Amino acid sequence: MIYCCDPKEGYLAHKQEIDRSVENVLRTGRYILGNEVSQFEEEFASYLGVKHAIGVGSGTDALYIALRVLDIGAGDEVITVAHTAVATVAAVTQCGAKPVFVDIDPDYFTADVTKIERLITNRTKAIVIVHLYGQPANIFRIKDIAEKYNLKVIEDCAQAHGARISGMKVGTIGDVGCFSFYPTKNLGAFGDGGLIATNISDIYEKSNLYRQYGWNERYVSSIKGYNSRLDEVHAAVLRVKLKYLDTDNSSRRQISELYNDILNSLDEIVLPKVLNDAEHVFHLYVIKTTKRDELKDYLLKNNIMALVHYPVPVHLQPAYVDITSQCSLKNTERICKEILSLPVYPQLAEEQVYYIVKVIKKFFSR
Repeated sequence: MIYCCDPKEGYLAHKQEIDRSVENVLRTGRYILGNEVSQFEEEFASYLGVKHAIGVGSGTDALYIALRVLDIGAGDEVITVAHTAVATVAAVTQCGAKPVFVDIDPDYFTADVTKIERLITNRTKAIVIVHLYGQPANIFRIKDIAEKYNLKVIEDCAQAHGARISGMKVGTIGDVGCFSFYPTKNLGAFGDGGLIATNISDIYEKSNLYRQYGWNERYVSSIKGYNSRLDEVHAAVLRVKLKYLDTDNSSRRQISELYNDILNSLDEIVLPKVLNDAEHVFHLYVIKTTKRDELKDYLLKNNIMALVHYPVPVHLQPAYVDITSQCSLKNTERICKEILSLPVYPQLAEEQVYYIVKVIKKFFSR
């Protein structure tokens, strides 16, 4: 079986280094907020080019804590997209705020910047912008809108580690960047993990307090905090894998270019586009076709696992439909019926790509 993504292969590629790093943690007896976490925070902040990084328990927690630290809560509105992992919206509602959905650009799958301003009200406090599939959103135009209306900008970078736009890495342009280290991500741990990145000292200090009960000194809470800490073992794994992130992202782009070169002749498929002046990191390689479900089934019968990210937009999911029924998101709803993620991960062999393409071409030539 060729999987859509294969985190086990990512482990095997660096097995000796990872095993040694994990063993070192186990020998220390320090498993929570020790040297590995603090070193990874410094290294990831340096990689991004930001002043501060705070390791937390998950990407969802990173978003939630960022929102809380920015004083977003009940009665506030947060503009975001419905075409995203539900975690983006769950973090907003967990704060007591209301998500207000903007439609997406059908070519790039990220927020349609031209439709944001009409959604802003006197209750709008922030925009959570999602860099989806490894594609940077049009963050500079969004930041201009946010500054015009005095809104905060939170970047959801869960699928875009190392992606750039206009030479800057995503997660460094808004007020806060939030990352996930779920095992399938471009930079993945062996379980849940997340991180908050910022250049703003006040956000850093509050986030650092908030992730551990609001403790400024042990057992004494200076604010009403939370429990969300990146584990030492995960941090040790991430420190090893961070060294190879740019190389791995380059491999993802090469695989994507190979797909592009061979599939370009098929009129039945729309290939992924890259935003001008952006550097896509292809967390997912997402095509569009009106025969999506049939193609997906055909690939599976030929031992190729292609997946749909995401089949039901958040505003149509049972948990959220009651608070978002006013939305009109035509592009979001249409593309969810057409998108399909083909296998892409750094260890995917060229011959496997050729086999996948061969099967796709066979499907459309029947």
